[in-house]
Amino acid sequence: MSTLILVRHGQATPFEADTDRLSSLGEAQARAVGTYLAEAGLEPTDVISGSLVRQRESARLACEAAGGGWPEPVTDPRLAEYDGDGLTRTLAPLLAARDPKFDALVRTYEREKHGPERNRHLQRMLEPLTAAYLRGEVAHAGVEAWADFRARVHAFLRELLAGPSGRTVLAFSSGGVIGVTVAAVLRAPDESALTLNWRVRNGSLTRLTYGGGRASLDSFNETAHLTEELSSWR
Repeated sequence: MSTLILVRHGQATPFEADTDRLSSLGEAQARAVGTYLAEAGLEPTDVISGSLVRQRESARLACEAAGGGWPEPVTDPRLAEYDGDGLTRTLAPLLAARDPKFDALVRTYEREKHGPERNRHLQRMLEPLTAAYLRGEVAHAGVEAWADFRARVHAFLRELLAGPSGRTVLAFSSGGVIGVTVAAVLRAPDESALTLNWRVRNGSLTRLTYGGGRASLDSFNETAHLTEELSSWR
């Protein structure tokens, strides 16, 4: 049997011009992951990260915090998150143009995005937007379709399950990828992947045991290694 540990990247910078980098909190979360797993005696055979900066930096910082004894992280673009910037910058205006209720949510978010309730207003906008994106009701040639995103995550999982046994794989990715993976293992519908996505905390751990082409979920969204000061959703 083998083990897959999915790590959500540390907190990024979703409200800034460059959304694909770690905040100082995100860097601390990534280091906490490495320290915790090393102290627990984890000896990964493989360390993999998605291709996004926040994913690669989380892997690098965790490896450093673990003491440098882990394998060098390998980048796999199939673990990159769905195009969140494309959703908000390209698809949101398309949906708002034909849906007055969603347009009101967008306007409220734009008005409040620098205020203390910005996370709440962003979430209120994202939930119907990602639901429409998942159903294929809003699309653009410049934004990867949900079906294509799901297909590449499933391809990574199939390849992993078909690989050699006895591996301990540490994979640094994002909430959407983790949601799709867990939903696939549980044979749950796509809508469940989004529901899971919203619950995944920065720096959390999700563990699966796999072998013989099958996988089982052992834990979801572990955060015991993160203090209250290191806790964040986004």
